[in-house]
Amino acid sequence: MNQKMNKLTNRVQGIISISSKGVGYVAIGEGKNKEQDPEIDFKHLNTALHGDMVEILLHAKGENRQTAEVIKIISRAKMSFAGVIETENKLFFLKPDDTKMYTDILISKENLNQAKVGDKVFVEIISWEDHRKAPEGRVVKILGKPGENETEMHSIAMEKGFSAHLSPEAEQEAKEIKQHGIQESDFVDRRDFRNILTFTIDPSDAKDFDDAISFQILPPLLTGEGRGEVVYEIGVHIADVSHYVKVDSGLDREARDRGTSVYLVDRTIPMLPETLSNDLCSLVPNQDRLTMSAVFVVDKNCIVKSEWFGRTVIHSAKRFTYEEAEISIHKAGSPLHKELSILNTLAKKLTKDRFAHGAISLEQEEVKFILDEKGVPIKVIKKERGDSNKLIEEFMLLANKYVAKFLSPKKNKKDASEENISLYRVHDLPSKEKMEDLAFFLRNLGYKISLHDGIIPNHEINTLLHKLEGKPEADTVHRAVIRSMAKAIYSTKNIGHYGLAFEYYTHFTSPIRRYPDIIVHRLLMEHLENTRPNGRGLSVGREKIVKGNFQQKFMEYEKIARISSEQEKRASDAERASIKYKQVEYMSKRQGEKFSGVISGITEWGIYVEEIETKCEGLVKVRDMEDDFYVFNEKKLELVGQKKKHIYRLGGRVKIKVKGVDLERKTIDYVLV
Repeated sequence: MNQKMNKLTNRVQGIISISSKGVGYVAIGEGKNKEQDPEIDFKHLNTALHGDMVEILLHAKGENRQTAEVIKIISRAKMSFAGVIETENKLFFLKPDDTKMYTDILISKENLNQAKVGDKVFVEIISWEDHRKAPEGRVVKILGKPGENETEMHSIAMEKGFSAHLSPEAEQEAKEIKQHGIQESDFVDRRDFRNILTFTIDPSDAKDFDDAISFQILPPLLTGEGRGEVVYEIGVHIADVSHYVKVDSGLDREARDRGTSVYLVDRTIPMLPETLSNDLCSLVPNQDRLTMSAVFVVDKNCIVKSEWFGRTVIHSAKRFTYEEAEISIHKAGSPLHKELSILNTLAKKLTKDRFAHGAISLEQEEVKFILDEKGVPIKVIKKERGDSNKLIEEFMLLANKYVAKFLSPKKNKKDASEENISLYRVHDLPSKEKMEDLAFFLRNLGYKISLHDGIIPNHEINTLLHKLEGKPEADTVHRAVIRSMAKAIYSTKNIGHYGLAFEYYTHFTSPIRRYPDIIVHRLLMEHLENTRPNGRGLSVGREKIVKGNFQQKFMEYEKIARISSEQEKRASDAERASIKYKQVEYMSKRQGEKFSGVISGITEWGIYVEEIETKCEGLVKVRDMEDDFYVFNEKKLELVGQKKKHIYRLGGRVKIKVKGVDLERKTIDYVLV
């Protein structure tokens, strides 16, 4: 619950959500009771914007829905917007791209900052005292001409809070670090893996390689269970970013504020300067690189016999693309076929074990755009996920799981100490209300689903998703399952990871692109110093991460967890927005063309259809369905023709034609054919 209610004064605090029609809602109900959430019309918003923390006053309850008015803005979520400069009656104003921003922003001549009518710009609200008047703003940055690729991608990033440029301080620090390079002194106190086979597997267009795998076959075990069996040593080596990014440096502050790299359709906005992310920290082949490692000795069933954590130095022998690794896994005579084949077999055992313990399969088909030199999409292809992808995924999961377990306080310890602080990646149980909604949705599609203590058992979800493979409604059901789940977040409180079925889980494997991983690396080094010499006579350097007492540290990590979770969501929203823009742009060149689609959503105003090959979703409006008069059946989630009795249901296949697109609103209109 994100609200506080004072029953004596009928005042409620909470996060306000605002629809594209300019109507606000503050959540006070849960699940099926969300219709109780008070509605706030435009004239009672009192300058509140989408995502703001507000205090509202509930009106006297009438026969209809509870209404309310905003009486206080507690904190603002956002005060800057992208859009196009327009003029009317000698006044200049911004028409925001954000559909949840319900008013234009006035801009005086002196605050245009050389922007002209028709320019797409980024504007900051500088004054808004009277809700009866439009807010006043000033142009912070001129983005370019609407419709141009550079303009639109910068607009999406800045709208979500990510500047394309890192701070000069961070860039200068990175430059100085690069000039210093890697010295022999950097290898001191590191376990040396340079003579052990090590390689990377990444997408063909990857520029930063933050993880590598080492592999060697060890002599058979001499004692204990499994004596005489062959065992393998598998090293998960991660770029040692914390060696370069020191606590409270300019680089550290920049990475902390950003939280993550942002991946748009045509570019990456890095968390760290490219001199580090694509060069000194990147685990490129044929170069010595500094790493943090989780090293496992496993048997033929990939049961971990021992683990080791610490700082290392590696020398990658080969850089595989996923496509190249896929060939090597399955084709004898290919580079490292034997090693990759063994690793693939071991990874499959890890996968099987995860699902046996209740992990949920939530893989969805993804698309990739092929762009021309101007950034215009000319082709859309489906991303392939083969054994090479899953191999890397499983060993990264293994490292994250064991690092989290190593950093966790021992269950028999009673006293809290510095050792107890850690940063986890957690995933809560789904709410019973959302599970009931999912079960209702699936039953309407004809699938038998049971609830146990209000939750659909994981094995039932996995069985259903497996049955759906290759069927048109598969993606629709996948999305419904994902929507029913809680969101994975960062936290200092370990509640486990429901989706992965792990008791312990963290993020350790991507410090080039995620700030929490840098924090986990620092915590790991502190923990290693506090618990042991690392078993090979190597001491470990200590760097205090946060100064102050235990409670101050705990609060600081809580703040880092919250900011990182928020930034992750913003980055994900930016990625989705860039994909949606390119989908709309792609279809804008294909007006009048016919396609096959799958019904992905049904409402009273029409049916949403996802084109099969490109995943471009658009709306078929009821008013354009001229062959009959259609009525929405909310209980069964279907549109029913009153004369011909034709029924449109989720997952149904239809033929569509592109009627029109709106690039500003990122919408596609289809008609049935």
